[in-house]
Amino acid sequence: MMKLMSHGVLAATAAGIALAFGALSWPAAAQTPAAQTPSAQATGPIRIGVLTDLSGSLADLSGGGSVEAVKMAVEDFGASVLGRPVEVLSADHQNKADIGVQIASDWYDNRNVEVVIDLPNSAVMLAIQELTRRKNKIVFGTAGGSSDFTGKACSPNGIHWVYDTYALAAGTGRTMVKQGGDSWYFITLDYSFGLSLERDTAAFVTGAGGKVLGSARHPLNSADFSSYLLQAQASGAKVIGLANAGGDLINTVKQAAEFGITRQGRKLAGLLMFLSDIHALGLETAQGLVLTEAFYWDQNEETRAFSKRFFERTGRMPTMVQAGNYGAITHYLKAVKSAGSADAPTVLKTMRDTPINDFMTRNGRIREDGRVLRDMYLFEVKTPAESKDKWDYYKQLGVIAAADAARPLAESECPLVRKSADAGKP
Repeated sequence: MMKLMSHGVLAATAAGIALAFGALSWPAAAQTPAAQTPSAQATGPIRIGVLTDLSGSLADLSGGGSVEAVKMAVEDFGASVLGRPVEVLSADHQNKADIGVQIASDWYDNRNVEVVIDLPNSAVMLAIQELTRRKNKIVFGTAGGSSDFTGKACSPNGIHWVYDTYALAAGTGRTMVKQGGDSWYFITLDYSFGLSLERDTAAFVTGAGGKVLGSARHPLNSADFSSYLLQAQASGAKVIGLANAGGDLINTVKQAAEFGITRQGRKLAGLLMFLSDIHALGLETAQGLVLTEAFYWDQNEETRAFSKRFFERTGRMPTMVQAGNYGAITHYLKAVKSAGSADAPTVLKTMRDTPINDFMTRNGRIREDGRVLRDMYLFEVKTPAESKDKWDYYKQLGVIAAADAARPLAESECPLVRKSADAGKP
């Protein structure tokens, strides 16, 4: 049984879980009672649900910080739109798709939630994508990374806001190959995100003439990575690609340092690393790592101003996911106001028609497959001597232009994409 969450989230029941799974198998034309009567709550609160990992290995990069970022966005907007109060709910999906679907289904059917956001753990994110399409609501994937979200599993109701595995591969993977890392071995988290990240990075490696010598896959929340690291060492690969995240990634890097892997001339490629990971590892262990992110707190005056406010609330600098949650909800609320309606199709069209400009994003836009086109940034982790203060962790190496960070539409498996002569454009 799931604990009763704050903000009034209902406890899970066996009947509720059965209902949640049923939602995934309904015919596409089916409508829920809530979807049939959108005007019933036209004057009530507009509710946003932050569905996240509040207690597991992904909580630092997302979790409570994501909840605070969404609350900041709502407060900064005035906590109301169209004369209706805006409320924020939050819940822990425990990295389990069935629990995530049950919570979101309850939110949509009984709590009049219009938007679900965050969704670390790609398996949960992909399950909520399908549920949201059938409920005709809106979902922002800000924390989950699988590029399938805007690929074969795309939906007119889903927006991939911050990053995906293709963007990470295009940044870190491509750079490592250019630097001579032309043979790879992957240590991969054995679920949707890790498999997508390995797949997308391997495509860049082999496309550039490199070789993938093998991979080892591990379950979520692993404690001992020694056997996987020994396999990677034995392969002779120049680069060990870490296709995992959060606590698993931190443990892998720490144990690799204990094994002296980098001293033997091999490179570690953290394919998805967050500021929270570097903070947990410390610069002595993390120094020299190359990584790709969509945001860093110390990029300019605007990023510093937002991050200072976030730090005052949380005691931590924001990750790209937490900053992205603020931007996504701000864009959503602006679209509701502009459209004069909270009706999902109307708001989605307005969001797609409106350029994204905030402290994190410059001239971004939402593509027809749901992918937000944004620049990504290549960073290197500073040495302890280079760092001037706490949280001073990155130096920027370059910019990956939006057109290079997103999978070309010509290669898309998304059924929403129009296959035309100009499909190769971003």
